[in-house]
Amino acid sequence: MKSMILTFLVAAVLTGCATQKINWSARIGNYTYDQAVMEYGQPAKSKKLSDGSTVVEWMTERSQTVVNAEPVVMPQHPVPTPNFTPDNPATYFPGRYLQLTFGADGKLNAQKEYSK
Repeated sequence: MKSMILTFLVAAVLTGCATQKINWSARIGNYTYDQAVMEYGQPAKSKKLSDGSTVVEWMTERSQTVVNAEPVVMPQHPVPTPNFTPDNPATYFPGRYLQLTFGADGKLNAQKEYSK
């Protein structure tokens, strides 16, 4: 019983750590482009601006469409089967993106998260 409680507590702590929000305000002026690449990998998009700054973007979550299927018992099938009809609309979840702007010195100037 003790080991079961301990396992639950460890799982709860690890889950809490995995969902921590990043304090981007604390990273402004300190966080570098190289650190971002180490943390997120190569960006999906990158644009060098005329003032020497660089705007980079990563996809953090892919968009997806989920069809809401209603189980229906068919007379010839004793097991409920999904019913994909227009009565069961799909739900769209947009992709999530992280956009970081680094100054000419390679340090973070701005951060933006958005969906599209």
